[in-house]
Amino acid sequence: MSMNDSGIIVAPGNMEQQMKNCYGDLEKILQHYGYTFDDVVAENVYTTNMAEFIQVSGFRNSIYKKQFPTGTWLEVKGLAVHGQLIEIDMEAHKSH
Repeated sequence: MSMNDSGIIVAPGNMEQQMKNCYGDLEKILQHYGYTFDDVVAENVYTTNMAEFIQVSGFRNSIYKKQFPTGTWLEVKGLAVHGQLIEIDMEAHKSH
């Protein structure tokens, strides 16, 4: 989910923009800890509209260039914030 500094959902009702915002936020978190999307081993997507998510999911090809992580896509009745269409959690691992 992507919110502005005031806690307001960004791009309510716009699946593609919310998805891009999610991945943008996740990339910043990964980078903060010295990781990249190549280190992601599991990803779970929760969406209120699976058909719409699938239509825009090709964007993930620009993120996962090495391989796609394992994970689950789930359609849910609702998410934490009104207007939120997507939530993504992921797990990253670095071998030392």
